[in-house]
Amino acid sequence: MNAREVARLLSAQVLVGANRLDDTPILSACGADLMSDVLAFVKHDTVLLTGLTNSHVVRTVEMLDVKCVVFVRGKIPSLEVLDQADEKGVVVMATPDTLYVACGKLYAAGLPGGRAW
Repeated sequence: MNAREVARLLSAQVLVGANRLDDTPILSACGADLMSDVLAFVKHDTVLLTGLTNSHVVRTVEMLDVKCVVFVRGKIPSLEVLDQADEKGVVVMATPDTLYVACGKLYAAGLPGGRAW
């Protein structure tokens, strides 16, 4: 799967990185609002789904080399956060779905999650 397919499945608006959708592979998904959980369980080529819209998200995904973030519940981060993500090469999207529904759609489409143990 790639970021374009994630955007299609979630009816997501691409906020940053539209030119990188086809070149951003997605092998798993993580849904979390606690960045400490993301740090503990995320691996490369993961899409992060979150309702947290501050710059901590960008810093976290940069440390983990995550290249795609989807903000749920229609949340749109500030221009500062979007600019930071764009500078780091991160594709950023927003979906009207809740975290639960968005994760469920990706799982139903065959995208696995990471193991927590």
